[in-house]
Amino acid sequence: MTGTVYFEKQFKKTGKKIIFDFDDAIWIPNVSDGNKKYAWIKNPSKTTEIISLSNIVITGNDHLADYAKKFNNKVHIIPTTIDTNYHTRKDITTDNGICIGWTGSHTTIQHFEHSIPVLKKLKKRYGDKIYFKVIGDELYSNDELKIQGIKWSLQNEIEHLSEIDIGIMPLPDNEWTKGKCGLKGLQYMALEIPCVMSPVGVNCDIVSDGINGFLADKEDEWIEKISILIENPELRKTIGTEARKTVIEKYSVEANKEKYLNIFNTLSTSFAKNVIFTLI
Repeated sequence: MTGTVYFEKQFKKTGKKIIFDFDDAIWIPNVSDGNKKYAWIKNPSKTTEIISLSNIVITGNDHLADYAKKFNNKVHIIPTTIDTNYHTRKDITTDNGICIGWTGSHTTIQHFEHSIPVLKKLKKRYGDKIYFKVIGDELYSNDELKIQGIKWSLQNEIEHLSEIDIGIMPLPDNEWTKGKCGLKGLQYMALEIPCVMSPVGVNCDIVSDGINGFLADKEDEWIEKISILIENPELRKTIGTEARKTVIEKYSVEANKEKYLNIFNTLSTSFAKNVIFTLI
């Protein structure tokens, strides 16, 4: 988000409708090592003004909605949605062992690094039975764990994700991460990859511990639950099946498309010509 709300205010004066959709705690200044050089053009305080100007606000979880309701009483919650036709697991076979993987970006690699002490202990316990994969930050490396990050690309995203046997989503517990909407975990789940996630924010709504995934807080919980999945291939399959079922029923495009259409239709029967949709 950059600059002022000049253009939004000018659009508002035309009488057209504004829908504002956001799925991060974007009102909080959050500059990672990956985007420090762009920090000067960010203006998080713009968020509250856009919320106030909007006819309808859509957020990805309760935490974001609670904030938006301070400035607008027409707030709807629609979770992050997954295209389950696109997210279909490919048959990827390697001789490297069981893959414990993470997907993200240059800006979120800091979250992955919270898992390093756990991964080191797992490597010591299981040796060559396991290996690690990082998708999204090709500059990241860890020589001790033999990790070299892979660049994300749309062309091979599903192929790279499909190599993962156990997906992880470690997060610190703070105001920024409480606003996260669980995309990483939902991608794993849609691809029938059993995952272990930090019990932060919406993750606690998405995962039923031990049924469609695992939640782990302390280091010993992470080690215990990843170890259970390493040692039980049938459990990985069972949890993976339940995970995809959860996504289809609650977080898929098909499960949520009518919610969007109903919201649009409350504004105008000709909303396509009279609405500006601001998606963050």
